Amino acid sequence: MKTPSKSVAAKPRAKTRRPAPKRTAPAARKPSNLPRALPIVEAALADMKAVDVRVIDVRGLSDVADFMVIASGTSDRHLRSVADRVVQMSKAAGQRPLGVEGEQQGEWVLVDLPDVMVHIMLPRTRELYQLEQLWDAPRKEPATAPRAAKRRRPAATLS
Repeated sequence: MKTPSKSVAAKPRAKTRRPAPKRTAPAARKPSNLPRALPIVEAALADMKAVDVRVIDVRGLSDVADFMVIASGTSDRHLRSVADRVVQMSKAAGQRPLGVEGEQQGEWVLVDLPDVMVHIMLPRTRELYQLEQLWDAPRKEPATAPRAAKRRRPAATLS
């Protein structure tokens, strides 16, 4: 005959806590309202070591593009290779350029992408045309004239 075994009270298991997922600071992302082509252009210009790159927001100033990117190259050959790299990376990302102008002349190459216009110039050409000053002008609100006090006409006198 078997003796009844004593039931051993099960010890409550200690709850193992899963470590919280590591939360890292969010990557410095650009706002979602920027065109897809802009980061591609910036990467291509950095890859080809373009000089003095400026990104100008022209939304509200122009219907042609939302952003203008202006960069300089060190020689006409450098300009063409930078423009070619912008076109290659844009095509690889699915952003087909609408047009490329000025590759034969070599002083100013324009790459027209959807919502981004890329100007790659020699420094002397860039200084001559000064596109930054043209497009990056401070946006002024329309000046409202202060209200002039209404002048009363002198009452007509009977003479």
